[in-house]
Amino acid sequence: MAPFSIREYRPSDQHVVMSLFHDGIFEHIYPAFFKAISNPDHVGIALSISMAGYVLGGSSYFQALLFGSIWAGFVYYCCHDIYDRYMMGRLSADMAYIQASYLENPDNGFWVAEVDVNGQAKVVGMVAVMDAVNRSYAQMSHIIVAFSWRRKNLGSRLTRRALDFCKERGFSRLIMDVSSPQTAAISMCQKLGFVQTGSLCNTHANRWFYKLARITVKRMERSLKLKCTYTSTNIIINNK
Repeated sequence: MAPFSIREYRPSDQHVVMSLFHDGIFEHIYPAFFKAISNPDHVGIALSISMAGYVLGGSSYFQALLFGSIWAGFVYYCCHDIYDRYMMGRLSADMAYIQASYLENPDNGFWVAEVDVNGQAKVVGMVAVMDAVNRSYAQMSHIIVAFSWRRKNLGSRLTRRALDFCKERGFSRLIMDVSSPQTAAISMCQKLGFVQTGSLCNTHANRWFYKLARITVKRMERSLKLKCTYTSTNIIINNK
């Protein structure tokens, strides 16, 4: 296995980081769509719409297929719009000014995972941390690993780097918002001690699109507080 290293973002990384960000966001559209369209409620709606097309078309199977396809296309559009709006929002905010947003603030951080491929350094992953509300907690985002470099524990290593940074800076907790189709990310967070503390269904996109796409945003949280365990002979301090 090629050795990985995790280092701070450099301005020269911008092109590959933007490409990773774009691909990492858009790859969730198809899983979200297939999950939504296979929902029993959507299946029932699709069958009803197809039947309406069949009847209105004078027993036309083509019309039934067309009506059903229009419904499926609209569900896909909802899924696409949700992730596209999120991506465009971040590209016009923190991702447009990575240096200023992350590196010029000591309480923020942006790291990339680098691997040596035939003697050439290649960026294959990234993660960011930002002070959320006056150092009351930090928020982790943009944790993305290139598709061909997954299942190598790289996502966990990036997350641990973010956790270590937050402990060094004295944050009491680290949160991460994850969309429901991102099952692998949710599972990874849970293995690293994150727990779900909330759920959102109306953020940057039309709330009806969220309902039709059956997408929710899960808030995962990891406490970074020191926990003391008292015994009869000593005190054990755990920084989980």
